[in-house]
Amino acid sequence: MAETTLTISSKNYSSWSLRGWLLCKMAGLQFAEELRSSDDPSTRAELLLLSPSFLVPCLTHEGIVVWDTLAIAEYLAEIVPPGTLFPEARAARTRCRSVAGEMHSGFSNLRSALPMNLKATYPDFTVWAGAQADIDRITTIWNECLAEYDGPFLFGKLSMADAMFAPVVTRFLTYDVKLDAACAAYCERIMAWPEMREWVAAAHAEPDEVDELEAEF
Repeated sequence: MAETTLTISSKNYSSWSLRGWLLCKMAGLQFAEELRSSDDPSTRAELLLLSPSFLVPCLTHEGIVVWDTLAIAEYLAEIVPPGTLFPEARAARTRCRSVAGEMHSGFSNLRSALPMNLKATYPDFTVWAGAQADIDRITTIWNECLAEYDGPFLFGKLSMADAMFAPVVTRFLTYDVKLDAACAAYCERIMAWPEMREWVAAAHAEPDEVDELEAEF
């Protein structure tokens, strides 16, 4: 069997790499990590939100190459038991895909105003209006899902949706975003997820290589 690898970029800065990595962990996949240096122009563009096409993370499994987190999630869902990444009930599964897709394609103001940076903390950070609208929409999604599916995660147990929103949780903590009690508790549960703790520890051990992302916004 060919070696399974997941190509990622910075653990401190790359939200897409985190999503793909979490999805592979949730699927129980045994994989080797291949880290693409931030000196690579395409990787640097992805980290600085300048690239129109994100080619990391990229999963190579049994000779099949798949990139883009939604494509990776759908691929993994085909090779793991039902209910591993998506809810088993069709209505919940459809909604899970919808909110994950919204995260994947939207919230550009949030991405640019609050870039992922696990090492940084900005107490009392001022969030501009465009980004606040994205925050409000995200917390609405969280509150609706937590109420309808009874928590502790968005669809009861961990799902693809939690992996997609996990980087947002880190952004809210980095930039001291004020949240209601239910959303704050959800953030705590995501950060206590063992795989998240593993990723965050690795991010803190990572050298600082992308100077542009150290600027305060």
